[in-house]
Amino acid sequence: MDDTPSSRILIADDNEQNVELLDAYLSGLDVETAVAVDGQETLDKVSTFQPHLILLDIMMPKLSGFEVCSQLKGDPATSGIMILMVTALNELGDIERAVEAGTDDFLSKPVNKVELLKRIENMLRLRHVTDEAERMRQYIQKIEERH
Repeated sequence: MDDTPSSRILIADDNEQNVELLDAYLSGLDVETAVAVDGQETLDKVSTFQPHLILLDIMMPKLSGFEVCSQLKGDPATSGIMILMVTALNELGDIERAVEAGTDDFLSKPVNKVELLKRIENMLRLRHVTDEAERMRQYIQKIEERH
């Protein structure tokens, strides 16, 4: 990931071992991480930590990952945050619910480290491309406004 700027990743999972494992997997990346242990804390941390990507567990106290994802994707201020749902659920209905909630991608537990890191790398690269395109659009708009 040498070509992508440092990013912030929020790990949202109520299981301490899962958090430690994901954090260990991310340790080799140029990322800053934060942790939330329930759905409400995830929403609260989004406003203070401003993550670029959320590794979101589905089965959490207070609000499920589905509810958190729906709220974030439904709000224009947070809809651009990439969400990777990480779940022990792998029933087809759960995957459909994740997609309906607006997730960008999903992984089943147990998480494969190589697969996780590759998806994170691709999602962050995509985010930076989107940011770059938006910056270019704004730049062109400003030039056009001057003429």
